[in-house]
Amino acid sequence: MVIMASFPLFSPIKHNYYDNRCTTVAMMASTATTKSHLCFKNLMDSFTVNIHRAEGRRLNVPLIAPFTIATSRLEGVENVAIRVELSNGCCGWGEAPILPFVTAEDQTEALVKAGEACEFLKQSEAMSLGEVLREIGQLLPGHGFASVRAGVEMAVIDAAATSIGTPLWRFFGGVSNIITTDITIPIVTPTEAGQLAAKYYKQGFKTLKLKVGKDLNADIEVLKAIRGAHPHCLFILDANEGYTSSEAIQVLRKLQEMEVTPVLFEQPVHRDDWEGLGHVTQIAKSKYGVSVAADESCRSLADVKEIVKRELADVINIKLAKVGVLGALDIIEFAKASGLDLMIGGMVETRLAMGFAGHLAAGLGGFKYIDLDTPLLLSEDPILEGYEVLGPTYKFTNARGHGGFLHWDNIA
Repeated sequence: MVIMASFPLFSPIKHNYYDNRCTTVAMMASTATTKSHLCFKNLMDSFTVNIHRAEGRRLNVPLIAPFTIATSRLEGVENVAIRVELSNGCCGWGEAPILPFVTAEDQTEALVKAGEACEFLKQSEAMSLGEVLREIGQLLPGHGFASVRAGVEMAVIDAAATSIGTPLWRFFGGVSNIITTDITIPIVTPTEAGQLAAKYYKQGFKTLKLKVGKDLNADIEVLKAIRGAHPHCLFILDANEGYTSSEAIQVLRKLQEMEVTPVLFEQPVHRDDWEGLGHVTQIAKSKYGVSVAADESCRSLADVKEIVKRELADVINIKLAKVGVLGALDIIEFAKASGLDLMIGGMVETRLAMGFAGHLAAGLGGFKYIDLDTPLLLSEDPILEGYEVLGPTYKFTNARGHGGFLHWDNIA
């Protein structure tokens, strides 16, 4: 079996031709293989990938409002989109998200590395899906190229799922095709935070994720404003490394005085402050009944093993742009076996990357916290088709692959 990615985004005529060609391949693959075998692990060694075209392009999208966290401020998305076309006419899509001070790559570097990976894929002989993904991992190793690696992996995996005629959520296990996300309130004034909370209440969001960590007293005022506008919401606090351990514990004490208990406290201290993270986790759980999540502190499987060994956190936040797709799957398996709870999140992404992460979370199941909201913060949506959005609920109803795609010529 040979797969290759191509989505007809150049004209209606080409769209129909390639779509019909890929649909025929997918129907033949589905007929030849039972559904129980159309899963990621089973196809890693048995499915052959033959890449005909591959390319990365800038993906720039403005935000509705600036997105400010403790460590950075973003005016718009400046990511890299990746398109892979297979010899059978099927296409896969990926996105390398860029977030200053969080991802190692900037957009320029990501575009260069994506180009190098795409050139390698085009020149390579047909290989198994597993071999292709391992080659990508060697070409783009470690945290330094994790975001680009994730984007290329997404595109190849999407092409594979499209070729066999199965949606990604089923490809990853088929537990569900629905997820419910929180929504983020960035660092803003108390008035702005209250307005956003009221808006999200009307839209049906039950869980609000509040960015904190720049000014402890200002954070408390914002929390009061949100509580007034959306009194029954659930809170996730995300400090993005902004607090010291003593400040993080002080926040929890002040919230207790307000009779507010967050459902989660995400990355309260600097990513390298392992002792501080463990101290906050111990106090938060024993004294305040609050779970603590490691995000920036978790950038590899080795990090997660250290977190488990030293009992430094209760929850691991999985982000594909931190560790890649294969890296994320390894961490998920280890974290589940170790008894840690799972969260899935992202950088500031379009529905391309966020949809892939959503498919993965829905298909695998077992994620206690879902934080896949950033497409809702963009002023426009460049992605065509893809998942359905009903307030905080995403439903994956597409027949094969990711289901979303770009008009490629429009982002050239």
